[in-house]
Amino acid sequence: MPFSLSIIIPVYNAERFIAKAVESACEQSEVTEIVVVNDGSTDATQEIVTQMQNADKRIKLYHHPKKVNKGRSASRNLGIQKASGKCIAFLDADDYFLPNRFVNDFRLFQENPNCDGVYNAVGFHFYRPATELELKTHQLYTVTQKVAPETLFKNLLYGKCGHFHIDGLTIKKSIFEDTGLFDESLIVAEDTDIFWKMAIKSRLETGIINKPLAIRGVHEENIFVNEALYKVYNIKMHEGIAIWCSKNHVSNAVVDDVLKWIWMLKYKQQNKLHQDITAWARFFFSQPQLLFTKFSIKYFPIIRYRQMLFPFLYRR
Repeated sequence: MPFSLSIIIPVYNAERFIAKAVESACEQSEVTEIVVVNDGSTDATQEIVTQMQNADKRIKLYHHPKKVNKGRSASRNLGIQKASGKCIAFLDADDYFLPNRFVNDFRLFQENPNCDGVYNAVGFHFYRPATELELKTHQLYTVTQKVAPETLFKNLLYGKCGHFHIDGLTIKKSIFEDTGLFDESLIVAEDTDIFWKMAIKSRLETGIINKPLAIRGVHEENIFVNEALYKVYNIKMHEGIAIWCSKNHVSNAVVDDVLKWIWMLKYKQQNKLHQDITAWARFFFSQPQLLFTKFSIKYFPIIRYRQMLFPFLYRR
């Protein structure tokens, strides 16, 4: 397939990092377009990118209407809509690509016409002092072994073989016709949401997972350290996946896996029974396509608690 590649970089007040990110994309010979979406920055980001455009005409700069701040998902979605490449890769504004980032991806696409995307390992760079634990655990963000596309979703859902990062993903733009765009209601976990939809609806192949092809910047303003925020939106993301599956002809087995995981996440919160019933009602009564199925009964809190307390009654 003729290979044209658009890099999408959403940026908000990243004057410290944006030049390095854009330069790392410019250095990749396979890149035909670099789509920077300035998400309402109030620092020098605009001036830096505008100056870089003079040196490389592949750089395109876009804003939301009235130059407002709309968040990462909306900015990536605008980038997708503006991108002209048949393939797309993403790069966060405080991260950067390493040399030869796309060489192996191109090879896999050429050798396998059915391949819809490739995911690779991503490393870390600390812009602040790192703890010993961080240096030990933050080495590679990757899946730990080659995973067949047919089993990728379940592996990601249960964390059996690790995870991949958006900086290591290259996909065909056409994939969004099946998955839809990023969920703009999610402040965080929006990348996991779209990864899972891709794993369900398309064929993602394992790329290079034993060394980094991109680097994730770790600094004081990283949002991924906000555990409380992730705790809330992780459940919202799972609920959104279950709803999306039920509306997109995804197998009941997949829906069941997602609902099971939602229950496990909520059970860990140790709510009172009436809180769990209220949450159950809020979710299922808002989704008639799920309410009138076996799932609404199976995941009714009283039924779930009985299964946990008396598992022998439910064995076949």
